[in-house]
Amino acid sequence: MKRTIRSNISLIAVAVLFLWMKTYIVYKTSFNIDIENALQEFILLINPISFIMLAMGIGFLFKSDKARNRYLLIMSFLLSFLLYANVVFYRFFNDFITMPLLFQTSNFADLGNSVTEEFGLADILYFADVIILFLLLKFKPSFVKFRPMSKMNRRAYFLSAVAIMFLNLGLAEIERPQLLTRTFDREMLVKNIGTFNYHIYDVFLQSKSSAQRALANGSELTEVDNFADAKYAAPNDKLFGVAKGKNLIMVSVESTQAFVLNNKVNGQEITPFLNDFAKESLNYTNFYHQTGQGKTSDAEFVTENSLYPLSRGAVFFTHSGNEFNSMAEKLAENGYYTNAMHANNKSFWNRDIMYDSIGYERFYDEEDYEITEDNSVNWGMKDIPFFEQSVGLMKEMPKPFYSKMITLTNHHPFHYDEEDKMIDEYNSNSGTLNRYFVTVRYTDEALKRFVEELKASGLYENSVIVLYGDHYGISENHNEAMSQYLGKEVTPFVSAQLQKVPFMIHIPGVEGQEISTIGGQVDVRPTLMHLFGIDTKGDIQFGQDLNSQDHESFAAFRDGRFVTEDYVYADSKCWDKATEQPTESSYCEPYIEKAATELNYSDRIIYGDLLRFYDPDSAKKEQ
Repeated sequence: MKRTIRSNISLIAVAVLFLWMKTYIVYKTSFNIDIENALQEFILLINPISFIMLAMGIGFLFKSDKARNRYLLIMSFLLSFLLYANVVFYRFFNDFITMPLLFQTSNFADLGNSVTEEFGLADILYFADVIILFLLLKFKPSFVKFRPMSKMNRRAYFLSAVAIMFLNLGLAEIERPQLLTRTFDREMLVKNIGTFNYHIYDVFLQSKSSAQRALANGSELTEVDNFADAKYAAPNDKLFGVAKGKNLIMVSVESTQAFVLNNKVNGQEITPFLNDFAKESLNYTNFYHQTGQGKTSDAEFVTENSLYPLSRGAVFFTHSGNEFNSMAEKLAENGYYTNAMHANNKSFWNRDIMYDSIGYERFYDEEDYEITEDNSVNWGMKDIPFFEQSVGLMKEMPKPFYSKMITLTNHHPFHYDEEDKMIDEYNSNSGTLNRYFVTVRYTDEALKRFVEELKASGLYENSVIVLYGDHYGISENHNEAMSQYLGKEVTPFVSAQLQKVPFMIHIPGVEGQEISTIGGQVDVRPTLMHLFGIDTKGDIQFGQDLNSQDHESFAAFRDGRFVTEDYVYADSKCWDKATEQPTESSYCEPYIEKAATELNYSDRIIYGDLLRFYDPDSAKKEQ
């Protein structure tokens, strides 16, 4: 009797059980998935099973024991590797991998320390089940059955897998109605349908988006154009044209969040220069980054085009051949020499291709800078020498010019040279957060010296200097350390507020002022264009002039979260700003639809390449 029971343990059952249990353990230990009730926990438990059973069940099609066993081992490894890849990606980006990201291979060599920082020796445990499966196949213990199941058992196996799949989808629909049609949140998808099914769905979305451009036609643009027209906010009469004819120097300040401004660590000021610079500038204190998986490249895309980034991948990779109506193009039409300055590999984030589509006349990349081992750290050239050499290049540029600059030093994993350390590290359980304050302080000093160089070169008095944070530096994976620093729990409400980034516009002769209207990177293009005396009426854009009296205080995030004057929508809850606690969902409902509509229209423009049908001259005539 004892021998009969043991002989009924199937190798496929062992492989399925191992991978299922491992996936659930990874959910609980490696991803920050919020569970609110028993039904959500049950869905999380069962959502890997159906895919794993179906994937492993293909082994039944092999008649040879050797081929079947080899297939089980290879499939177990591949699924484990996919799961582990998501773990590593999640540690860095607090997000899950999408298909477009897998094809961004030109970025892999440049990721360097940021990726290796996320690996650990204990990560071998993510493949423990594969190792055990290999040992079972090698030594063939008597308690595991290696021969195939009967036809009836196979049928029961596949029917069970399909039944579990439909049960999972049904429960997910109850828990999150219209999950597959209305959500922008990848974590919500993983939480309800599982990591592996999420990737299948992602492949479907990628195929669907690839077909959209071929099927698009000019008629779709009319609906989007009407929506953009309705959003137009007239310029502020007092500020319209105050920067006309001046140079525009726009600095993307890497990974800098607004919480470091006017703040200290260990009693030391983190951003002394930015704190003073803000008082001399138009300082937007409720300004949010709106990036997706493209991070810095998304920030570039949004600020240039006043379109939202994609929910999957980076526009710089997926749609670099599209037609755009960028800020660079508008300025070039008005006599500006447009260029981008970034002391890095020109192909990183596909910039050499995308910058042509945006309309920059020149890209100053690593070949234009003297980069040495001594003046580099972390991701490349340090910010101080980058700014010093850039000013030299600016002096030779035709005037007026528009220069877009991208800093590097304050980038994950925030490593630095000891001679560049101007404040002490913070003391928490997160080395990332501890180092972050040091590199932010260095970049702040670099910006100070940059302004001093501009003054010494004679460029300062005829240049508008724009500083903006491109995206967060500290992800939600470091919430415990952030809670320690902030002195309060990082709830979904607080996390949304931490997406604020600096946005400052310094205009010679214009008095500094604090502007508290709520906005985001999508508002940069119309705001700057109006300051330079270029009206944007008739342009297809989703932002509004932040200085306009008609501007609506609203910022939508790429994942569907948003911020209004009184409420924050995060974690599928409506939060009251006054109490920082959840409130009636009805207060947020009108804005949920608004955010979804804007994101959808923007996606349609990008996926369909609809701006190829746009005629700026016709738009001007209709004004």
